[in-house]
Amino acid sequence: MKHQQEPPTSRTGAIWALIITSVAGFMAALDNLVVTTALPSLRKDLGGGLEELEWTVNAYTLTFAVLLMLGAALGDRFGRRRLFLAGLAIFTAASAAAAAAPGIDSLIAARAVQGAGAAIMMPLTLTLLTAAVPAARRGMAFGIWGAVNGLAVACGPLIGGGLTEHVSWHWIFWLNVPLGLVLLPLARFRLNESYAPGARLDVPGTLLVSGGLFGIVYALVKTPSDGWTSTPVVVSLLVGAALLGGFVHHGIHNKAPMLPMRLFGNRAFSAINAASLLMFLGMFGSIFLLSQFLQNVSGYSPTEAGLRMLPWTGMPMIVAPLAGYLSDRIGGRPVVTAGLALQALGLALFAVVIEADVSYAAQLPALIVSGVGMALYFAPAANLVMSSVRPAEQGIASGANNALREVGGALGVAVMASVFSAQGGYESAATFVDGIRPALWAGAAAVALAAVAAALLPTRKQPQPEEPARTPARV
Repeated sequence: MKHQQEPPTSRTGAIWALIITSVAGFMAALDNLVVTTALPSLRKDLGGGLEELEWTVNAYTLTFAVLLMLGAALGDRFGRRRLFLAGLAIFTAASAAAAAAPGIDSLIAARAVQGAGAAIMMPLTLTLLTAAVPAARRGMAFGIWGAVNGLAVACGPLIGGGLTEHVSWHWIFWLNVPLGLVLLPLARFRLNESYAPGARLDVPGTLLVSGGLFGIVYALVKTPSDGWTSTPVVVSLLVGAALLGGFVHHGIHNKAPMLPMRLFGNRAFSAINAASLLMFLGMFGSIFLLSQFLQNVSGYSPTEAGLRMLPWTGMPMIVAPLAGYLSDRIGGRPVVTAGLALQALGLALFAVVIEADVSYAAQLPALIVSGVGMALYFAPAANLVMSSVRPAEQGIASGANNALREVGGALGVAVMASVFSAQGGYESAATFVDGIRPALWAGAAAVALAAVAAALLPTRKQPQPEEPARTPARV
């Protein structure tokens, strides 16, 4: 029996959806870390102390993490393409405002609005891509999407450093504006609108999860400067944990919650989300410290340091599409598990070889192994998240996974910075190495635990029970 040929229009729509969602995801992911290498130039031009400079990074992280699940829920209720366009427009306008900011306070405000736009846009990229690509080809599509997003996360310091060093820090924000202006009409006319059947806004759940995430993420971004035992950090952690506890209770007992807690009873959904949180914990914290090692200890400029990390950070562009193909052929579990194991091995190799005078050649095996591992993870992880739930729940599942990844990233920077500070410091190359070595071992341990979580994924997709019929509710 011959396979029916897929209509050209369907293939064209899938390609356009892949291009639009990948570029949008790249923009949102890039701005997580793009500012880090521009901080000295920002201080010179705009003034501000250390805390204000930290908030040019943290304002984006905070609003992005806090509003991800709300963005997904709004898309399910009012239309995913419509909210994607709204988020993209907000992000683009805020990028222009950041580029033209006359002072540090206005830059921080623009960064917060940028994060809000990204939070609306980012989780919907996965839902829109899933709807446009046939199930048999999603592994390859998610591989490309994951490669582009992984490259953005890892190359943020390189792009930010290169633009700041050779052009101006303003261009790390102006870069988003032409991309956004091109994507807006493409998304309007090339993406199909979709809704979650019977979707409604869960106002109590939204308030609980947004408040809880705010408390947790605020505490984590303050920890490196204030310490774990400072009053603001402790209070924020306690309030955030209490609100998230209320959100879990609400998700168990409410008839139509934003995020049904029964989803975590699904082994596939629980395992891939645990793996994602731990992966980002280890990866974000490691990149945060290693980029500083290459500049502060090895003496490279921001651009030179970013280029030397390319065997790690650029590997997803080469390996991730192949990993997506493999996940279609043999399943996502072995690919993700192998990727996380390799990423943990790469960080362990860094911890073994790192010295104040270590040569770049000695670091290269760790960079390559880490890059292959990261690429193998990014490719199938998104597909595993989306295939673990029913189509009507894919929007909120994407939002939850993205929120957990952001919390993992913030937790990684906080934990590894604390380990670094406890064992070493910035006083000399030797003390920096004394601090970064145990921090890298901590990162390797976190990613190894992520590999264990991925190994618990079921070998086959678990059947999802039919969703009980319910009348669509209006807000």
